[in-house]
Amino acid sequence: MISTFTVLFDANVFYGSRLRSLLMELAQTGLFRARWSEDIHREWMTNLLANRKDLNKEAIDRTRKCMDAAVLDCLVTGYEPLIQALTLPDGNDRHVLAAAITGRASMIVTFNLPDFPADAINGFGIHAKHPDDFLLDVESIDSEMFLDAIVRDFEHYKDPPLTVDDYISSLEKANVPKTAKFLKERKVLLISDP
Repeated sequence: MISTFTVLFDANVFYGSRLRSLLMELAQTGLFRARWSEDIHREWMTNLLANRKDLNKEAIDRTRKCMDAAVLDCLVTGYEPLIQALTLPDGNDRHVLAAAITGRASMIVTFNLPDFPADAINGFGIHAKHPDDFLLDVESIDSEMFLDAIVRDFEHYKDPPLTVDDYISSLEKANVPKTAKFLKERKVLLISDP
């Protein structure tokens, strides 16, 4: 199944590894079409490397390449001519909106909702949504596929191993507390702890 529901991920949702990993797992389900750009990659990678001296550029670049390989047709190109014509509260975010327009996204998934006000983006048939709300929207499309993706994501964490409770707690710390609460209430990950 390949959905026509297209979302563009802003750089800030890729900054944290736990949320980035979950979004990549979900992007492979076909429940939505995930898009981003090289500028978005550059932004999250630059910020991560500036704030995490324990990481190196080669490892982060390897992550970027894996992301691009894992999600079919994820990279939006050719949006640059639109950037100057767009108006947003922060001009540095115009490349995100330009990529969303060019990539035919109906949603920008971002932690920075005030940077994408409805009056600036709705005219393009686009709205912005917090990652927590987006995750629960995906769950409502197909709960079984969503939960299967959660389990696959959880199973990645073997070194060091995570318990189910640690995994849920890490999602809470990744600023998706409603998703964490959803998982906690259902104890969906009925996997024996490592």
